[in-house]
Amino acid sequence: MGVNEARTGTAGQENLPQLSIGQWQHKHVLDLDDFSKDEINLVLEIADSMVDILSRDVKRVPTLRGKTIATMFYEPSTRTRASFELAAKYLSADTVSLDATKSSVAKGESLIDSLRTLQALEVDAVIIRHPCAGAPYLAAQHIEKSIINAGDGCHAHPSQGLLDMYTLKRRLGNLAGRKIVIIGDIMHSRVARSWIWCTRFFDINLVLCAPPTLIPFGFRDMLKTCGLNHVTIEYDLDKAVVDSDVVMPLRMQKERQQSGLISTIREYMQLYQLNQARLAKAKPDAFVMHPGPMNEGLEISRDVAYGSRSLIEQQVTNGVAVRMALLYLIAGGKNR
Repeated sequence: MGVNEARTGTAGQENLPQLSIGQWQHKHVLDLDDFSKDEINLVLEIADSMVDILSRDVKRVPTLRGKTIATMFYEPSTRTRASFELAAKYLSADTVSLDATKSSVAKGESLIDSLRTLQALEVDAVIIRHPCAGAPYLAAQHIEKSIINAGDGCHAHPSQGLLDMYTLKRRLGNLAGRKIVIIGDIMHSRVARSWIWCTRFFDINLVLCAPPTLIPFGFRDMLKTCGLNHVTIEYDLDKAVVDSDVVMPLRMQKERQQSGLISTIREYMQLYQLNQARLAKAKPDAFVMHPGPMNEGLEISRDVAYGSRSLIEQQVTNGVAVRMALLYLIAGGKNR
């Protein structure tokens, strides 16, 4: 069934938002730096329709029947991989999964060779996670199929940025003037980088808080050069969280902390862990988020992670809806 038919509500399917002429311009989803405000809002609008689908007893519509979605994960993943695969299945697409540890990649097959194999198998879109920044861009240059970046090195994680934005809008409504604090390893965080681009249109005050060694060298100058004036940097967490609306610790990537960027894990916990005492300095109705996976007791205390102000489980649920929206836009035929 074609996408135009799906939008008219035929074959038992509800109406999905009509795409305005020129509103969606993407064949690929590689990062959010080339998304317009209208395109971000379009993804979030379609995600609302997908949430309605997910609320049913039978969570399946025929929108992508006959399409094939491939996943290529060169790094471990639970949430992102599972939510993309569920998103494809709920839209009735067929799925092909390539696990780098169990495929010909383990025998030395290159990324490009693997992609060409998938293209020869006539897949319609490829979802790729890779430890090297820029790998999805390389993929987009070598095959004709649509590429969705599910995380590339320290560079970008666009679907995470979009699902976090969707979670915020559902809980907070108008985001103008809101103060959001991201805590932790900004140096290695693809999530933080996608957040910076995703929030630039919404009059949000985004505060990045980390030890100086976990802020990339020259980051302030880069933000200024790119016109990202909504972002500020603060090294003192107790100051950063004051009057904040949302606080989001990042996972401490212990596998990347072998070069002495922090003195000890214990000291990091003392200075940068989000616990009840620090959360009390935020607004009384402030929410807590985390992109996962969490190191409970390290960057976030367990009582905060599972407390009444936590949106972490809602982020996971909303991830399926937002990824359904992206697949609808990319694989449903409205791409260039």
